[in-house]
Amino acid sequence: MLTTLLFIAVLAAAATDWVAVAKGWRKIETIAKPVTMVLLFSYLGLTGGFGATPLICFGLGILFSLAGDLFLLFSDRWFIAGLVSFLLAHVAYIIGLNTPFGELSPLWAIGIGIILAITAARLLRRILAGVREKGKPQLVVPVVAYGTVITLMLLSAILTLSRLDWKISAAGLVSVGAILFYASDIILAWNKFVKPVNNGRVLNMIAYHLGQIALVVGVVIQFAK
Repeated sequence: MLTTLLFIAVLAAAATDWVAVAKGWRKIETIAKPVTMVLLFSYLGLTGGFGATPLICFGLGILFSLAGDLFLLFSDRWFIAGLVSFLLAHVAYIIGLNTPFGELSPLWAIGIGIILAITAARLLRRILAGVREKGKPQLVVPVVAYGTVITLMLLSAILTLSRLDWKISAAGLVSVGAILFYASDIILAWNKFVKPVNNGRVLNMIAYHLGQIALVVGVVIQFAK
């Protein structure tokens, strides 16, 4: 019962943030955005605990994401700090998704890896052009590093679909979650460096929160005792 109520609270906090972003309610956004991640961390701890390495990794990932959220709530001067925080979150997720490392189809791994590499390269090329046009060459290396790491996180999540040690429901959820997380960052980068996206900030936050929630629920299904 408590876990259900906590999950509902996560969804309610996330929805509050979406409305606040859409309406421009900055004060509510500064509360709802971090509260969503605090509640999600609590949900992970209550339902899965932190007895297994993947659950610990995802707990750390949520905390790094929370730090990134707080940095990005403020001015652009904290953008690099936010980027680094989320990069560390993805590193934690990569470790969690690959611990233990199970057998998978080499053809599947190579095929998905090539598709994601080509897609990421094309997206990064356009985003980096926008970064240079904005007169921020100092962001090129951090953006490339971040784009590489989040693509590896997405690859790690999708590859669980072919791993026999993963439950299909858990693999499906972490794959969808990673795709949504990836999409949220593309929307954010496109909106910031390339050109405005219609309702870009709202779409960014919806994809971000739903992605994080799906990742956590998937990991709980897979690793909670």
